[in-house]
Amino acid sequence: MGGMKLSPLPIMVSLLIPALVAVGDTPPIDFARQIQPILAEKCILCHGPDERTREADLRLDLRNAAIADRGDATAILPGNPNASELVRRIESHDPDVRMPPTDADNALTGEERKLLRRWIKEGAHYKKHWAFIAPQRPDVPQGLNPIDYFVAQRLQTEGLNPSPLAERPELLRRLTLDLTGLPPSVDEIDAFLADSSADAYHKQVERLLASEHYGERWARWWMDAARYADSDGYEKDLPREQWPWRDWVISAFNRDLPYDQFITEQLAGDLLPAATQDQQVATGFLRNGMVNEEGAILAEEFRVEGLIDRMDCLGKAVLGLTLACTQCHQRLRSNLPCL
Repeated sequence: MGGMKLSPLPIMVSLLIPALVAVGDTPPIDFARQIQPILAEKCILCHGPDERTREADLRLDLRNAAIADRGDATAILPGNPNASELVRRIESHDPDVRMPPTDADNALTGEERKLLRRWIKEGAHYKKHWAFIAPQRPDVPQGLNPIDYFVAQRLQTEGLNPSPLAERPELLRRLTLDLTGLPPSVDEIDAFLADSSADAYHKQVERLLASEHYGERWARWWMDAARYADSDGYEKDLPREQWPWRDWVISAFNRDLPYDQFITEQLAGDLLPAATQDQQVATGFLRNGMVNEEGAILAEEFRVEGLIDRMDCLGKAVLGLTLACTQCHQRLRSNLPCL
């Protein structure tokens, strides 16, 4: 962020036009956007990873299975839709052959059939979900601000004109609200207006990143994920002193604590060699769950409820697909590349 320089967006749009895709060009099929949703909605229930619902021993969620020679017919023959059993089935007018079955109430539209045919003609390429693909840094014309470049591309695609450049007070207000959640003071605006140096904006970025309010602004997202609260929840909802952990999180953001250390100290700070008080306070993450103080409760029941809550919190906040999603989605448990 600190190294960015502002570019005059209106001028830049005209410079970018040659780099954009011509209006008349037809881009290749995008599996993730155009084909995967069709397969997921119309095909995978009967031709997917779940053996209990799979029909004809055919899987369309894995490319190797979909293009395998099945003897009598090949479901997908890359490059040859006319020889692909899938195309024959989805285009058939015979109710005993047509797919999806007429009684399934999820018939393909004409446009969807055309997309599937075209996809197979182009090679029937599968693609992993974007979250499982290592990001590649795209090329940006030298001298252009990367963010401005991509914004300009999208504006051009949508047929929109860029907004005029923000005035300096407005620019500082946006930056300050984004990094600290607070508006700039009059003195801060005056200082920015009086600074005519080339790196005036960069200096404001560095100043705000060094502000204690930066941690207060950005720690809130982690506190939400960790289910932070100043009271116990349940029936009595009694207050509790959980603020030392909150202050530790704010401090961690302000210190730019590395993520691996940030997580390790919250999960096992007290188990680290020669653990400091700060590292022990960090484990307050594990005490953010609700506590039931009602007189008639079964203590063991709510102890177990608390353990389940912390595992659920850890799954949603850190582990993602590994734990949180796979509770309900069997396809993810199979570690499938496309769904």
